[in-house]
Order: sequence, then C-alpha cells, then structure tokens
Amino acid sequence: MATILIRQLDEQTKARLRMSAARHGHSMEEEAREILKGALRTEKTGQRDLAASIRRRFAHLGGVELPEVTRQPMPRPPRFGK
Repeated sequence: MATILIRQLDEQTKARLRMSAARHGHSMEEEAREILKGALRTEKTGQRDLAASIRRRFAHLGGVELPEVTRQPMPRPPRFGK
C-alpha cells in the first residue's frame, strides 16, 4: 500500500474532515481514503446522473411538498359507426 502526506491543509478543512470522520465512525485517515475513492470512482466512470447532481446542489434548501392532484377517470373514447 502507498502512503501520501498532505501538506498545508488549512484548519477549517481539517476540522470538517474530523467531523465527517466522527459522523461515519472512521478515523480521519479512513475518511480521507473513502473521500478519495468516491471522487475517483465518479471521475473514472465519466457518467454523471443529472437528476442526482441537481438534488445534491439544492438539498440544503429542503424538499418541495406538492399538493396531491385528484384525477378524474379517463373518458370513454368516441364510437364511430355501429
């Protein structure tokens, strides 16, 4: 296994990595590995899900509750002739 060292990582990024690792029950090192794997996995496939990207982009705004629409039964088609 290879080892890397990341220099000049600002304190805010380090703190966010620490909090993310704690949420997932990982060490900071494991969390960094998972983030790198996920980022490179997406890049490798080259395919992106537009709907998922839009959901992620606007997730912080919350969901949208739309009213339920009552629908009428489909009308019978016209009969031509007998």
